[in-house]
Amino acid sequence: MSFNLRNRSLLDLQDFSPREVRFLLDLAAELKRAKYAGTEQPRLKGRNIALIFEKTSTRTRCAFEVAVHDQGGHVTCIDAAGSQLGRKESLKDTARVLGRLYDGIEYRGFGQQAVEELARHAHVPVWNGLTDESHPTQVLADLLTMEEFGERPLHELSFCYLGDARFNMGCSLLVGGTLMGMDVRIAAPHPLQPPAGLVARMRELARSTGARIAIETDPLLAVAGADFVHTDVWVSMGEPEDAWRGRIEQLLPYQVTAGLMRATGKPRARFMHCLPAFHDLETEIGRQVHERYGLKEIEVTDEVFESEASIVFAQAENRMHTIKAVLVATLG
Repeated sequence: MSFNLRNRSLLDLQDFSPREVRFLLDLAAELKRAKYAGTEQPRLKGRNIALIFEKTSTRTRCAFEVAVHDQGGHVTCIDAAGSQLGRKESLKDTARVLGRLYDGIEYRGFGQQAVEELARHAHVPVWNGLTDESHPTQVLADLLTMEEFGERPLHELSFCYLGDARFNMGCSLLVGGTLMGMDVRIAAPHPLQPPAGLVARMRELARSTGARIAIETDPLLAVAGADFVHTDVWVSMGEPEDAWRGRIEQLLPYQVTAGLMRATGKPRARFMHCLPAFHDLETEIGRQVHERYGLKEIEVTDEVFESEASIVFAQAENRMHTIKAVLVATLG
């Protein structure tokens, strides 16, 4: 199965059909096998790619850089301090400049409208490395990881996302799981559930993909029968520090513990997290939360994070393989 995705942007997974997402996942698996076998063929020779980071990054930046390097291309990284973006030059003007210099642009920042404006004016493919509303490259990696560890087609697998589901990870996992016909569970308190409009669109899409969607408040009910348990940090980048107190009160019942993993009823259930994770006191934020609120672990316990059930670092590696697939499909 092949599709012509040349010159397409990836701004949100909702812009792609189930068959197009399937193609990207198959291509990522093919490229991963080739890298491991030492038979990879560079398809981005002579390509120059700009990576814009208004939000700091580890996995997204490294995954894009390695993917482009493996494929024979070149990157320029532009952070918030290294450009005039939004201060002396509008996003529209920046897009029109970079579009004349580069073959593609990755953007990681805040509002979804920013990456969409880049795409409107750059006239080259633009890829969303993360916005407040959407994280498509992460969810492609998550889908590939679930297929690898689930050892069954995605439409036969189930996952549960627990935590604040209003923003990029909860929403994008809902979209990705629905596109692939999965059993999708979201567990969150009512104020932190995905936007009603998105849920309605995904329920309509599920009629054609066969997906099953459940939005729950009870974490034990939500994880029952799940093959994968997924979570994320409770306070997102850019939110004020005082958001922690209220968020902890809301989400402590949704912390992923060994007991919650057992509640899946599946001995081989796997734990997933897009990282970074606050599972110990080895980070500055982890220590601050401990000093103020007495928690040594936040969204996941160290017992679960370091267990054999945890596949978080396989997810992290798959960021590179799926990003590579997007680049090859749209530029190669």
